[in-house]
Amino acid sequence: MRKWSAALLTIGVLISAGCVTVNEADDMTQEEIIRAAEARITLGLSYLNAGNMIKARENLELAVQYAPDYYRSQTSLAYYYQQVDEDALAEKAYKRALRSSSKNGNVLNNYGVFLCKNGRYEEAQQKFAQAIDQPYYYLVSASYENAAMCALSSGDKVTAKTYFERSLAHDPNRVRSTLQLAKLNIDEGNYSEPRIALFKFTKKYGYKPVSLSLLIELEKKAGNTHLVKKYVNILGKEYPDSTEYQNYINYDD
Repeated sequence: MRKWSAALLTIGVLISAGCVTVNEADDMTQEEIIRAAEARITLGLSYLNAGNMIKARENLELAVQYAPDYYRSQTSLAYYYQQVDEDALAEKAYKRALRSSSKNGNVLNNYGVFLCKNGRYEEAQQKFAQAIDQPYYYLVSASYENAAMCALSSGDKVTAKTYFERSLAHDPNRVRSTLQLAKLNIDEGNYSEPRIALFKFTKKYGYKPVSLSLLIELEKKAGNTHLVKKYVNILGKEYPDSTEYQNYINYDD
């Protein structure tokens, strides 16, 4: 009951913080305008996560009304449009964000993800590259990872591998880059590097279905049947209902 009350209180605070009219915003400082927009963004994304699309759109559009040139107002609204499959409106929002924040790494990165999901791979890679080149943009590892995933989607494994390596050079703890790079190395017949990477992963995070699946694939290709059996047993014991184990059983049968 206390948790539920706390949640209601949090939403109440957000509503209070955001409940100024657009006309009142004329008398607010820039800092106050951004704060009001952020309150609406937070509330709108909370509604979006809860599946209340009407309230989500209402609050995110209010954020844009408060601060139309604030990049987070536009990118948050773009994200909403993506969730409801309104890609044309999402792109308009991204382009508005770029008009006022053309060198913002977050906007460039997010727009790149959007473009890649729509199969516009070359344009997407240009945006990722622009994001990475921006000074004071600290999510370089994420943009390299997104560029790598986009390269995979386009079927370019060579470029994907390079970008995963660069992602890990900037942040060795990125899980998706670690696992995807291991997979690419295994596919190439390079077993020593992914074996080391997966051992390090296991030491840090424990056995996970996806890492066990990669270890099974690796040792099967390397001809180490005793290790294959070991990892299959661990997967079946710890994650019997996992997709990875079920796929292995069906494939093995």
